[in-house]
Formats: sequence, structure tokens, C-alpha cells
Amino acid sequence: MNKSILRLAIPNIISNITVPLLGLVDMYIVGHLDSEDYIGAIALATMLFNFIYWSFSFLRMGTSGFTAQAFGAKDYREQTNILLRSLTVAMGAGLLIVLLQYFIALSGFYLLNAEPAIKVFAYEYFYIYIWAAPAVLGMYTFNGWFIGMQNAKIPMLIAIAVNIVNIALSFTFVYGFGMKIKGVALASACAQYTGFLSFALIWNIKYGRLKKYINISILKDMRSYIPFFKVNSDIFIRTMALIAVTTFFMSASSRSGKDILAVNALLMQMFILFSYMMDGFAYAAEALTGKYIGENNRTILKQLVKRLFLWGIVVAGIFTLVYATSLNQILGLITDKQNILELSKDYQFWVLLIPVAGFSAFLWDGVFVGATASHLMRNSMLIAVGSFFLIYFMFSGTSANNILWLAFIVYLALRGIVQSFMAPSILNDSR
Repeated sequence: MNKSILRLAIPNIISNITVPLLGLVDMYIVGHLDSEDYIGAIALATMLFNFIYWSFSFLRMGTSGFTAQAFGAKDYREQTNILLRSLTVAMGAGLLIVLLQYFIALSGFYLLNAEPAIKVFAYEYFYIYIWAAPAVLGMYTFNGWFIGMQNAKIPMLIAIAVNIVNIALSFTFVYGFGMKIKGVALASACAQYTGFLSFALIWNIKYGRLKKYINISILKDMRSYIPFFKVNSDIFIRTMALIAVTTFFMSASSRSGKDILAVNALLMQMFILFSYMMDGFAYAAEALTGKYIGENNRTILKQLVKRLFLWGIVVAGIFTLVYATSLNQILGLITDKQNILELSKDYQFWVLLIPVAGFSAFLWDGVFVGATASHLMRNSMLIAVGSFFLIYFMFSGTSANNILWLAFIVYLALRGIVQSFMAPSILNDSR
């Protein structure tokens, strides 16, 4: 069981690590151009794209759960149908985003307030990278499908390849052709299409046997989409609730002044670092839960949950120990601003609580996605989000930032606690 978990978790952790690496390289490239406005522009455009694509994260999560169950049931036709349906939705949504690009840009950059000079460069980046929308969403589908098929190595290899292509093309377009921020955007778009086409090619090579089950007429059967959209609508609501918390957290931080904003942004990197690790185990939970439910194997499913939580406790313990002994040194690597580092010491206690409070929510999310019990995951998220805002607005005052962090920690913990009470319905219904 441990081997199965790590076989899926480790490649996903490696894939996750490539995400901030690419962001750092992009920042390095634009940070050495002739204007500091490029840094703000790419940050602004990235924020808008994150909001757009996070809204479609259900394509990966929903596809993973359904595919894993079909894999466990050895239902080859349904494995194929799930991929076709999900790709159809991804391509349709991607093309719609491209068609609505001007409306999205105008409304998005209006809400994201920034100086006019920064917005000019942000628009340049946006209007090039937006053309990658079909490829980005298509890769969400392929990622979820491959994970559901218990194959995390291929998404890992493609994630690494996409980043290599992106970095190489960014340097070529920016420094070789003098395209500046447009070069960074074009490189990212080309890399996304490289990844999408690589997924399609590898699928044809490795899973070409499933082509005989392709039935295009299934795409015309609207009833077959109902379970897919039902699950994915729940995941969409859950994702929007998550975005509401993270967005409000930074918004509330900014109202406390630029120093508190900087401190909270710095400390939140510790949550993001922890989430990269736990997401790997969450993906493993998705794939294996769906597989065992597809096999109707309740006993193995319960064993899986126990092993997952043992790994979660170990990872949470390691991160807590590292943060308790080395947090100042870690933060010192990220920034050299001594006033921010000193101020952060008043709030570092909350970082120590992140691993213990948060690990179970990641694991249960994976189990719930694999079981396609999205309504339960949605409900637990809404309860936790409601508690977050209730605590903040009831108690925030002179210690507003401490209350903000308290609300965030309670939100993390409550997600896992509520899901723990909901979990028996999943485990017992797997018969």
C-alpha cells in the first residue's frame, strides 16, 4: 500500500515543484529588462490567469475521480468516454475564453487596480498568452485522466518538459529576438501547446488500444454529461469558496498596511510550500480511492485511508519541526528586508500551526474527489469558509492580523474535521 501511495505521490510532488520554478525564471527574465514595470505587469496578468484557470480546476479533479473508478471497474469504454467528454468541455471552454478575451481583459484589469504603465505591459502579455487557453484546459483533462489511470509519471515528465521548453523559449524570444514581455508570453503559450500535443501523442502510443472504444455519438448524448457536470459544479463552487478566502486574506492584509501585507505574503509562502507536498498525496488519494471504489473493495479502501493519514502525520510533523527550527533562515532566503523579517516574528507562531491544522483537509479532498463525493467536499468547504469570515468579522480589531491568521487556521482545521465526520458515508458506500 505504501508503495502504491508513493508511486503516485512523488511524481505529483515533483510536478508541483516545477510550477514556482517557472514563475521564478519568468520573474528573473523580466526583472532584468529595462523597466521594473514588467515585474508588476507579469504579476498582474498572472493573477488574472490564475483566477480564470482555477475556475476550471474541476476539469482535472472531476476527470481524475471518474477515470479512477472506471479503471478500478476495468470499464474500458467508460475510460474512453470520460476522456472524450472532458476534452470536449475543455476545448469548448478554451475557445470561449479566446472569443471573450477582450471582455475578460477589460473587466479583469479594471478590477485589478494598477498603474497605467503596468497595465499596458500586462495587456501585451495577456493578449498573447490567452491563445493558450484550449491547451491549458486540455492539459487539465489529460492530467486528471492519467492520474485516474494510476499513471502519475507521464504528467510529471510532461510538466518538466513544458517548463524546459518554456524557459528555453523565453530566453530565446526575450534576449534573442528582443520581444521583451511579449516573448515571455509567447514562450508560455508555445510551451502549453507542446505539453498538450505531447499528452495526445503519448496517449496514442500508450493507450492506443482504447481507440476502438471511441464513439463520437456519445458526445451528443446530453444525459451522459449530467454526472460529470453535477460533480464538477460542486467542485467549481468549492474552488470559488477557496479563492474567496485566499483573495480576502490578502485584501485584509493590505488594509493593515504595506508592511503587514508583505509579512503575510511572505508567511503564506510557507503554506504554499506545504501544500505542494500534501497535494502529491491528495492526488494519490484521488487515484487509489477511485480505483478501490471501482473494484467495490471497501476493506482495501479503509486501509488506504489509514496509510494516507499516517503519511500525512509524518509530513505534517516534519514541516512543523522544520518551521520551528529554521523559519527565520527560510524567510531570510526569500527576502533581505530586515524590517519585514523582524515584523514577521510577531506572527510566525501561526505558521507552526499550518501543517497540523491543514494536512487532513488535503487528504480528505483527495479521497472525496476519488469517490466523486463532490457535494460533501463542497459542503465542508462552505462550512469552513463561513467560519473564517465569522471569526474575522466578529473579533478583528486592534489585533486584526492575529485574528486574520486565527480565522485562516480554523478554516484549514475545520475543513478536515467536518470531512472526517462525513467520511463514513463514503467508506461504507464503497461496497
